[in-house]
Amino acid sequence: MSPMSRPPQSPDSETPPEEILPGEPLPQEGAAEDTVELDEEDAEHFSGVDLGFDEEAAPASVRRGAAVIRGYLRDAPGGPGVYRMIAVDGEVLYVGKAKSVKKRIASYARAAGHNARIARMIAMTASMVFVSTATETEALLLETNYIKQMKPRFNVLMRDDKSFPYILVTGDHVSPQLTKHRGARSRKGDYFGPFASVWAVNRTLNALQRAFLLRSCTDSYYENRTRPCLLHQIKRCSAPCTGEISHTDYAALVEEARDFLSGKSRAVRERLAHEMTDAAEALEFERAARLRDRIAALSAIQGEQGINPKTVEEADVFAVVEQAGQFVIEVFFFRTFQNWGNRAYFPRADRSLGEAEVLDAFLAQFYAEKPPARLVLLSHDVENRALLEDALSARAGRRVEVSVPQRGERRELVEHAATNAREAIGRRLSETSAQQKLLEALAAGFGLQRKLRRVEIYDNSHIMGTNAVGAMVVAGPQGFMKSHYRTFNIKSEELTPGDDYGMMREVLHRRFSRLVKEEGAALPAGAEAKAEDAEDSGSFPSRPDLILIDGGRGQFEAARRILAELNIEGVDVASIAKGPDRNAGRETFFLPGREPFKLAPRDPALYFVQRLRDEAHRFAIGTHRARRKKEFTKSPLDEIGGIGPARKRALLHAFGTAKAISRAGLADLEKVAGINEATARLVYDFFHEKGG
Repeated sequence: MSPMSRPPQSPDSETPPEEILPGEPLPQEGAAEDTVELDEEDAEHFSGVDLGFDEEAAPASVRRGAAVIRGYLRDAPGGPGVYRMIAVDGEVLYVGKAKSVKKRIASYARAAGHNARIARMIAMTASMVFVSTATETEALLLETNYIKQMKPRFNVLMRDDKSFPYILVTGDHVSPQLTKHRGARSRKGDYFGPFASVWAVNRTLNALQRAFLLRSCTDSYYENRTRPCLLHQIKRCSAPCTGEISHTDYAALVEEARDFLSGKSRAVRERLAHEMTDAAEALEFERAARLRDRIAALSAIQGEQGINPKTVEEADVFAVVEQAGQFVIEVFFFRTFQNWGNRAYFPRADRSLGEAEVLDAFLAQFYAEKPPARLVLLSHDVENRALLEDALSARAGRRVEVSVPQRGERRELVEHAATNAREAIGRRLSETSAQQKLLEALAAGFGLQRKLRRVEIYDNSHIMGTNAVGAMVVAGPQGFMKSHYRTFNIKSEELTPGDDYGMMREVLHRRFSRLVKEEGAALPAGAEAKAEDAEDSGSFPSRPDLILIDGGRGQFEAARRILAELNIEGVDVASIAKGPDRNAGRETFFLPGREPFKLAPRDPALYFVQRLRDEAHRFAIGTHRARRKKEFTKSPLDEIGGIGPARKRALLHAFGTAKAISRAGLADLEKVAGINEATARLVYDFFHEKGG
C-alpha cells in the first residue's frame, strides 16, 4: 500500500475561512472552467461520467468544495484503495473505499445532484489523501481500521466496541480451570463463545460448576491449598487441589464439560442419566443424588438460553431497524445449537442513510477484532456482502457464509432479532423523550432560551488538599454520557491546599482551552455551525450548552472569569449552592444577570439538577479514592528508571521493604538474583541522592 496525497496550499491569513480553497485557486466569476480536462488514459475511467455542474443549482460552498476535489482528481489511483476527505482544520470528515478510487472521486467532483449529507461533506472538504491497495478486500479492511481510529463525522460509527466475554477451559495445567475470559486469546485452552454479556457468562459458569464440579480458582490459589475450600463444601468443585478426586476422574469431568459446550449436550445428559440409573440400582443413593443434581444444572443452562435453534448450529444474526431518525442493530449469538445472548447497538449514522447502508457499514467495524461465526445472517441485503464474506473467510481461515434468509428457521431467527430490535429502539426513544423533557424543564427553570443538547457538571474532591481531583460529568438527551466523562488531576503547585476556587479555575481552564484548540477558534459562530452539523448527523456535540458548578457564588464567579478569559461565548453557566444544613431540596442557584433563586420543591427540574449534582459528586469521590488508594500502595522503587516489576519483586523478596532496600549497601544489592552491578548502582544512588 502506498499513500498518495496532494497537500493544500497555505491560505492567506486575511482571507475569511469560508472563502479558502486549499490546493486550488478561487474560481473566477463567469469562468468557463466547469469541467476537468482529461487525457486519453484518464478518459477511459470516466466514460459516461459528466464532470460538469450547474453553478446555479448548488450553493457557493459546495461549488468551492467540488473545485477542491477536482484538483485532487488526477492524483487519485485508478485501482482499489481508500480515500480520506479532510476539513481545513485537519479533521477527517469521511473515510471511504472503492474498487476504482478515481471513479468514486469523480462522483464528488460535481457540485449538484447530491443529498444534503454528501453536499455538506463536499462543502467542508479542503484536502484529500489516497491509499492504494492490492485488492478491494484489503481496502475494506483498511477502511474499517481508519474509521475506528479517526471516527469521521460523516461515517457510520459503531459506538459500543467492547470485546465479548468467553468461557475458557484452560489447557496449560494438570487440573484445567473453568473461567471467563475477555481479550486476546493468548492462554492455551478451549474458548467457547462469544456471550453477549458478562451476566450471561456468570450465569452459565455457575450452572457449569454445579454440573461438572470444575475448579474456578487461579493456579496460584490451587497450588497453595492444603484443604478443600468452601466451593467443595457447597458441591460446586470436586477439589482436585487436595486430591479429593483423582486426576483421571477430573479429566473425565473436563471432557464432559468440553462436550457439553461443543454442542454434545444431549449425549452428555444421556450418559449422566444412565450413570444415575446404575447408581440407584446399585443402592448408591448419594452418588445417584449427585448425578441428579448435575442433570438438573444442565437442564437449567439450556432452559435459560431462550430460543434455541434446531438446524442452525453456529450463527451470528443481525437485524437493523430505523425509527424517528435513529438506528438500532440487534445481534444474536448462536453456538452449539444454543442461544448465547444478544446485544443492541445504536450506531451514529446520518438520518439520510437507509437501513441497509447502516448495516453494511456496521458489519465491517463489528468484525474488525471479533471472530465471526461460520454463518452470518442479515435482515437486509447489503452492497458489500460478497466482499465481506471474502474478508471474513480470509481472516477466520475457513469458509464464512453471509446470507439474507428468506424462509425456514434461519428466517425465523432474523425475524426474532428484528422484533428485539424494535423493542430496543422503542425503549430508547421512550427514555430519550423523558430525558429531553427534563432538559427542557431545566432550561425553562433557569430561564434559558437555547435548546440543551449537552450539559456538563463539575465537582472537586480532596482531603485537606491532598490527592485533589476535578471531575466532569456529561448529560444529554440519551442520559448520562459516560464515555464523555473526564477527570483532572490538580497539577498547579501555586494553589493553597484546599483552595476549591483555584481548583475549579484550573479544571475549567484546562477543559475549555482544549475545546478552543479542538475547534480551531473560540468564535461562537463557528461553534454553532459545528453544533448544527453534529445535530444533523446524530452525533453528540463537543461544546456544552450549559455548565453546572457544584458550589456557591465564589465557584460561580471563578467559572465566569475563566470563560471570559478564553473568550468562550454561547455557553451558559449556573452554580448550585447546597441548602441550609446541606438539605436536598433547599439549594440556591446562581445565574448571570439574576438574583440567587430557588426552584419549587416539587419542580421536576430540581430533581433533575439533584441527580446531575449527585452523579458528579459520586464520580469525583470515586476518582479521588482510587487515586488515594494508589498513593497508599506506591513504592519509591516505582520512581527508579529501569526497575520493572520483576526486579522490584526480587528486591522486595530479598530485603522485605523499600526502607530496608534504601539502607542496603551496594555490595548487598549486587547479591540479589537478577540485579546486576549497573542496576545495583542505580538503586543505591537513587536512595542516597534522596538522603535515604
